[in-house]
Parts: sequence; C-alpha cells; structure tokens
Amino acid sequence: MRDMTRGAPLGHLFLYAVPLLLGNWLQLAYNAVDAIIVGRFLGQGALAAEGVAGPVMNLVILAISGLCIGAGVLMSEACGARDAETLRAVLATTLLAGAALCVTVALLGVVCAPWVLRALAVPGGIYAPALAYLRVTFLGAPFTFFYNALAAALKSIGDSKTPLKFLAFSAVLNAALDLVFIGALGFGIVCSAVTTVAAEAASALLAAVYLARRAPGLCPARRDWRIRPALLGRIARYGAVTALQQAVQPICKVLIQGQVNALGVGAIAAFNAAARIDDFAFTPEQSIASAITTYIAQNRGARQPQHIRPGFAAGLRLELGYWLVVALITWFGRGALVSLFVSGPGAAQVVALGSGYLGRMALFYVLPALTNGFQGFYRGMGKMATTLLGTCVQAGLRALGAALLAPRLGLPGIAWACAFGWCMMLLFEVPYYFYTCKKHDLP
Repeated sequence: MRDMTRGAPLGHLFLYAVPLLLGNWLQLAYNAVDAIIVGRFLGQGALAAEGVAGPVMNLVILAISGLCIGAGVLMSEACGARDAETLRAVLATTLLAGAALCVTVALLGVVCAPWVLRALAVPGGIYAPALAYLRVTFLGAPFTFFYNALAAALKSIGDSKTPLKFLAFSAVLNAALDLVFIGALGFGIVCSAVTTVAAEAASALLAAVYLARRAPGLCPARRDWRIRPALLGRIARYGAVTALQQAVQPICKVLIQGQVNALGVGAIAAFNAAARIDDFAFTPEQSIASAITTYIAQNRGARQPQHIRPGFAAGLRLELGYWLVVALITWFGRGALVSLFVSGPGAAQVVALGSGYLGRMALFYVLPALTNGFQGFYRGMGKMATTLLGTCVQAGLRALGAALLAPRLGLPGIAWACAFGWCMMLLFEVPYYFYTCKKHDLP
C-alpha cells in the first residue's frame, strides 16, 4: 500500500505512475505487435478490418474502465480515511453490479454488430472479417471488466506494481498466441480476437487469485458479497458519469473513422497504423492523470486539502515531461514507425499518409497532456460531471472539425480537428480549475 497523504507529492506520483506507464507501454506494444502481425501475415485488408472494428470495441472497453475508475475514486477515499470495510464493500458491489451489466452488453454487442458496421459505411471487402472480429471481442467484455475492477482496487491503495505484472503476463501470452496461430499456422483475423479474449481472461483470473491469497484485507469476505443500495448509488453516480465520459472519446473516434473510411482502404490502413502510435502519447498521459486522481482522492479522504494543489502541479510537470519525450520520438521517427505496420503493394502510400498525419500530431500531443492532467484533478475532487462536460466539448468539436476538414485535407484534416477540440477543452477547464480551488478553499 502507498500512503499518498504523507511526503512529497512528486515522488508519490512518479513512483505510482511509473508502473502504470510501463503497463501502458506494454499493452500498447502488444497492440502494435498485433497490428504488425495482422498487417504483415494477413495483409492490408485484415489490418483495415481490425482498424474499423477497433474504435467500436474501444467504446465498450473505455466505458468499462470508466465505471471502474469511478469506483476506484471511492475506494481511494476509503483508503485515505483508513476505512477497510467500506473499501471491500465498494469492490463487492462494483463486481456484482458490473458483472450483470457487462454480460448484457456482450450479448447486445454480438446481436447489433452488423448494424454498427453498416452505420460506419465499412467497405464491402472488409465487412465480413470486421464483423467476425468485433463479435468475438464483444464476448470478452466481462473478462475486461473483472480485470479492470480488481486492478482499480489495487491501485486505490497505491499498488500500481501488481496490476503491471498481470498485464505483462497477458501481453506476452497474447503476442505468443498470435505468433503461433497467425504467423506460423496461418489462421485468420478471427484468431487475433480469440487470442485477445483468452489473454484478458487469464489476467482477470490472476488478479482474482492474487486478491484471494495475497491481499485478504482487500478481498471481500463472504458477508461483503451483497449489493448495498447506498453504495451502489454513489458508484453509479461516479461510475456512470465517468463511464459516459470515457465512452464519449471512442464515439468520437467512431465518427472520425467514418470520415476516414470515405478516404479509401489505404487511408484506413494508414490511420489505423498512426492511431497505434497516437496511443503511445494519449494512454500514458491518462496514466499520469490516474496518479493525480488517486493522490487527490486519498488526500480528500484523509482531510488534507493543503496537499491537493501541490500534487496537481507535480502531476502537470510529469505530463509535460512525458509529452516532450514522445513528441521528439514521433517527429523524428514517424516514417519508420508507420512502415513497421505494412509491407507489399501499396505500402509506400500508407507510410506517406501515416507519417504526414503523425508529423502534425507530434506537436499537438502537448494539448492532451494538459487536458488529461486537469481531468485527473477533477476526478480526484469527485467532479465527474465536469470531466464529462469537458470531454463532450472536446469530442464534439473534434468530430465536427473532422467532418469539415477530412474531405478537403485528408488525414491532416483529422489532426487539425484534434488540436481544435483540445484547445477548446482547455478554455473550459483552466478557468474552472481556479474557480474550484477558490470554492473548496484549497491553499
């Protein structure tokens, strides 16, 4: 357990965020390896099929993680208040209610997948593999939920290292299965989805075994396994708003994907490859934001408001430091990075399109670094509606900008639309930060 109510905030945030960053890099590296394996062994069409299905499934995954983030804030507050009974009760209620929800979502996803892909105007040549891939990944939603809920419980007490170990095992298993069944045995795109679900199930099982054997104080006892209406109301209030906020981004991506689909298969493949690089910027920035959230929530629970603003400032320094590193790598290596994902006929066009997009995004990555920092602050303060509103502003303007610019500028228009949305989000978040500090008398 990491007690963030004592000591210098920068040290706590750095040590807490590093395992999260490593976990993100590991997961993103696997996602990149998966795309490389699919693109090189199964071809450009398979890579495009996985690309159009990806944003749809990300909508579900981020909604699940949003629910777990909301519950994690409550668990962090209980940890800061030294209330182990409430912490276990929140976890048990989250698991019971979330399990029923995720099974329902998985079944609905399997049934509704054809309508979703038709609404996205997926080209006929990749419709069938995209449908099969999407249906299998929908069935893995319950496993994704269980892992995220258990990982959120561990992170709420300051343990970000143990979830990293589970994630490492899952990523290595996933990559190994892909290499064997796709690379060596020549199975198709459906196999990529099956191996992903199998790895998610393995990580959920490892987390459950760990809690039962190594963290008995955190693991719910028999008496805890019931839904408490009062706690469920708070979890629903925090989790539903956060889940909706998390889901807004992939909805935006789905809308943007529709604009990209109109540009042709080459642009789809280029955008899918470049989006994998984008994730190396966005997702770790969200991990630093998670560290900010946990730090602030623990100090709120411990009634230590004097630590909140210094902790937030330290978190922003980490965000900007990470942006500088990833921006330099992306700018100077953009062509080589995109070329990892494609080979054969048409590869040169894909690399040119993808590197043109990344050249602009490398400069723009500073904007989500700042917005994620502010989002972490608001979540830690329990202001979930504020994070939702800020995300809606950003995503709505980003999707609108893409609809206006993509037909005229191609993929560079998508990059400019992203920058516009993030700038508008900051215009909302920065003034409201000072208002919040004044309202809550934060020194």
